[in-house]
Amino acid sequence: MWTARILRAQDSRVRWKRAVHVSALLSLRGVKTNIGRYHILHGVEFDVAEGGLTMLLGRNGAGKTTTLRTIMGLWRAHEGEIHFAGRDIARLSTPDIARLGIAYVPESMAIFGDLTVQENLVLAARSAPPERKRLDWIFARFEALKRFWNLPAGNLSGGQKQMLAVARAIIEPRRLLLIDEPTKGLAPAIIVNMIAAFRELKDGESTLLVVEQNFAFARQLGDTVAVMDDGRVAHTGTMAAFAADAGLQQHLLGLGMGEHQ
Repeated sequence: MWTARILRAQDSRVRWKRAVHVSALLSLRGVKTNIGRYHILHGVEFDVAEGGLTMLLGRNGAGKTTTLRTIMGLWRAHEGEIHFAGRDIARLSTPDIARLGIAYVPESMAIFGDLTVQENLVLAARSAPPERKRLDWIFARFEALKRFWNLPAGNLSGGQKQMLAVARAIIEPRRLLLIDEPTKGLAPAIIVNMIAAFRELKDGESTLLVVEQNFAFARQLGDTVAVMDDGRVAHTGTMAAFAADAGLQQHLLGLGMGEHQ
């Protein structure tokens, strides 16, 4: 039974990779990353299709955050290729990668606590002050940011800081967004707004690669999925197919999506 299922998953992965590779905005091939004496990534390979949302899933410690940080140049891949829009960015500095139109929202949020919400967003808008239309769109999704506009960001709750971290990344149009655990600490009502914002981004101007533990969120938003295990990508395919296969979820993640509502 499992042999047949694995063969079907492998066949689905091959067909998915062929379809995605034609329009891949981001491609990782054989990426290996060491942190000190620890070998974290062991030849990571997957594609992120332009104009879609790819969920990067896996157990804790599988290498998901390391993958995002390696793409962003915060940790250097010692082997392999990372192509963005056809260009190998594996040896570029983080500022140069950001200038190509890639934004990163870390799990730690990395906001400036002593600065106001307004100052955090103004700093993130590199080319000019934020456009009013853009701010209104962000306020419609994250109303608390408008309410606390002139307050120090350090005074915000954990969920509000997460909203601000995401808003900083999207204050200007970005071609690719790398987002680590965006729903962490958010109330259900805010997660609904986050889903709406991400849908509008992927249907409009941006491609998204998202690490997430909230599988209800992942299932609603993901077009494709890459599942990591022990520093490697163990499965790629459509989110719809993965969400429908409880056995594969159990095999790769230890628990089915239905257990994470």
